[in-house]
Amino acid sequence: MQSSPHIGHLRSALVYDQLRRWLAHSGHHVTFVRNVTDIDDKVLVNAAGSDEQWWALAYRVELEFTAAYNAIGVLPPTYEPRATASIPEMHEIIGRLIEKGYAYPADDESGDVYFDARAWPHYGELTHQSLDDMAPAADSDPRGKRDVRDFALWKGRKPEEPESASWQSPWGAGRPGWHIECSAMSTKYLGAQFDIHGGGIDLRFPHHENELAQSTAAGDPFANYWLHNGLVSVSGQKMSKSLGNSIFAAELIASARPLVLRYYLGAAHYRSTLEFHDGALAEAEAALGRIEGFLERAERRLEDTRFASDAVQIMPDEFVAAMDDDLGVPQALGVLHDTVRAGNAALDNEDLVEAAHALGAVIAMTSVLGINPLSSEWSTSSSGATDVALAALVERLLEDRQAAREGRDFVTADRVRDELNAAGITIEDGPSGSHWSLDG
Repeated sequence: MQSSPHIGHLRSALVYDQLRRWLAHSGHHVTFVRNVTDIDDKVLVNAAGSDEQWWALAYRVELEFTAAYNAIGVLPPTYEPRATASIPEMHEIIGRLIEKGYAYPADDESGDVYFDARAWPHYGELTHQSLDDMAPAADSDPRGKRDVRDFALWKGRKPEEPESASWQSPWGAGRPGWHIECSAMSTKYLGAQFDIHGGGIDLRFPHHENELAQSTAAGDPFANYWLHNGLVSVSGQKMSKSLGNSIFAAELIASARPLVLRYYLGAAHYRSTLEFHDGALAEAEAALGRIEGFLERAERRLEDTRFASDAVQIMPDEFVAAMDDDLGVPQALGVLHDTVRAGNAALDNEDLVEAAHALGAVIAMTSVLGINPLSSEWSTSSSGATDVALAALVERLLEDRQAAREGRDFVTADRVRDELNAAGITIEDGPSGSHWSLDG
């Protein structure tokens, strides 16, 4: 973690939060590990020339990531190890690789240790590449390598690097390569073989390819399945620092309700590219508003009726099938919105049994996706000073309208209703009084 989180990090974290929630709902015991790379080349480069120590920078950025994840309702991991706490485990894996002939210390007395890519016959199987077609590894000085595609497992300390960023090892003082960190942390907390390894599609090569190679060459079966989420594009362009179109998590979170951000970030299929454009958050707000409107309307109408007990939280079979089919969230959201429309139609027709069934289904579906507006985790996210002021003004106008109706001044009552409608506020009159909602 060398710099502040951006929208791509949020999207990736949310994808695996959705997967985790669905697996847990489906009856699986889930151990979720989210490792923290708190020492690597970029951490040292970004800390160089500043008054901030490398470890302080890494911790500050780690807290930024955690705050951003918490804001959009990402569940905390079961374990969140830091690379610097797994140095002995890295030494052990590297030692096994050297012993098996799949790694070697450099001959230049640098203290570097490299994975011998050509010695491992399965190198490239994750990304279906042949070794000769691969680009040279750019994670260390090539002078000590037998092949330019060999990658660093251990990096000997350089004079210009802080002494605090090195650890003693059988090959001299130094620090780990990026890839070995993740292999060590994964197997330390999940064992030599585990179910799922996830990450962004940009990590498939070289990072995940190298993780797989070094782990299996060392004798660990490693991950049974690899999942890769798509990236984020901004107005049709790939998001990148060079294009200056990066959207950082802090500015995104400041631009919309966290619940809206969660809906937007999780609405596309995890393997697809997520498109961010002007109006994307407004579209998500409108879609979520339709769900919120139905839930509020149904709960009001069913309150204190015998039909409230019919709101059993059962997910439609179509929703379950979509989620079981490679985490088909877009199709599952389609079922959710169909249910909302059917529930509103039932309320219009005073079919309270069907309305209650729809209410229970919508609560069940939104809860497992982490977007239930009625959940306590979102109770503070939608009520700010602006919301309080708006509610006070609208409620006062509704009182005036009710007084006009009781006085049979229907011209004034209709004028108040029309003015509110023109402002995007819908008024619904019912047995328990008048209620309002913002148009979605």
